[in-house]
Amino acid sequence: MSLRSASASGDADFEVAHDTVRCTGSWTVGRIAGLEHRLDHTSWPRDREVVFDGSAVTAMDTAGAWLLRRTLHTLERSGRTASLRGLRGEHEALVAMIRSSDVEAALEAPVLAPPLLERVGALAWNRGQQGMKMLSFVGEVALAAARCTARPRRIRWRPTLYNVRTAGFDALPIVGLLCFLMGIVIAYQGATQLRRYGANIFIADLVGLAMLRELSPLLAAIIVAGRSGSAYAAQIGTMKVTEEIDALRTVGIAPIELLVLPKIVALAIALPLLTVYADVLGVSGGMLMAQTELAVNHTVFLDRLQHALRLSDYLVGIGKAPVFAGIIAVVGCFQGFQVAGDAESVGHRTTVSVVQSIFLVILADALFSVIFNYLGI
Repeated sequence: MSLRSASASGDADFEVAHDTVRCTGSWTVGRIAGLEHRLDHTSWPRDREVVFDGSAVTAMDTAGAWLLRRTLHTLERSGRTASLRGLRGEHEALVAMIRSSDVEAALEAPVLAPPLLERVGALAWNRGQQGMKMLSFVGEVALAAARCTARPRRIRWRPTLYNVRTAGFDALPIVGLLCFLMGIVIAYQGATQLRRYGANIFIADLVGLAMLRELSPLLAAIIVAGRSGSAYAAQIGTMKVTEEIDALRTVGIAPIELLVLPKIVALAIALPLLTVYADVLGVSGGMLMAQTELAVNHTVFLDRLQHALRLSDYLVGIGKAPVFAGIIAVVGCFQGFQVAGDAESVGHRTTVSVVQSIFLVILADALFSVIFNYLGI
């Protein structure tokens, strides 16, 4: 861009002639687009003082003054000598303000990543704060549940039944399909080993114990966490963004009683029923594969299943479900209330709710296994 065209358009420009840099035009935020890139890639004279002539600068704001000062600072750091001359009085005062110690420190201070120990400490502190907030939320939910128990008329049955349908009945197809396929997979993998030793009948023990004690409640909880836990976080988060939560408090409605307790009660009802349904479908899948791969018919399979399983094996899986339901509902609702006020935060908290729910469900399942093994159940 020539000096003549720059002057005509009013855009900021510069021209390097020997050891002089002639600055022209309006050095303002709306006129310096692309100028920073050109300044950074200009070949400056070496072994001579670089003089910036600002006599042709028609206007300047803090953006232009900062760009000019930053260019001088870059040249000085590279070992060259640079000076600025010819500016008008008001422009020179603006550059002097940019040259203040605070701005100079900002220009010189390198952006360094914090040390590893500092990052670990910050992460631990943030996780600790989140844990304390979670405990506080659980306490609020417990107090709200105590109030509703003392006054049953405060319980909102319609939202509870609605959540039973959405979290339980609507999840039947996906839970049934996955558990049926899981039963098939377990039976197929076990058939290869049992056939070698002529222990075909023990396929019933393998499928029954694996599905009833561990996999059925775990798979049902993971599916519900992905479906319902994320939905809870997204629903409450969206209500917070649109200030519906504040509106509820304004009219005297406790958000926890309306939004959280019905979801917890609904999941506590729906997840054990889903677990029973998953048990039936998982055993059915294993029974089908046992007949196909090991020639163990349904009658023999069911007869062996009655001898292989105890009532406690069945009750262990059912007993885990309400605990998993409480974890999923509390985590999903808690993350919904943590939304910071924009759509991006809703998506982030929804993702966090699913990850935390699944992690805590698996952790709880591992603790159950240790406790039951210690108790001999």
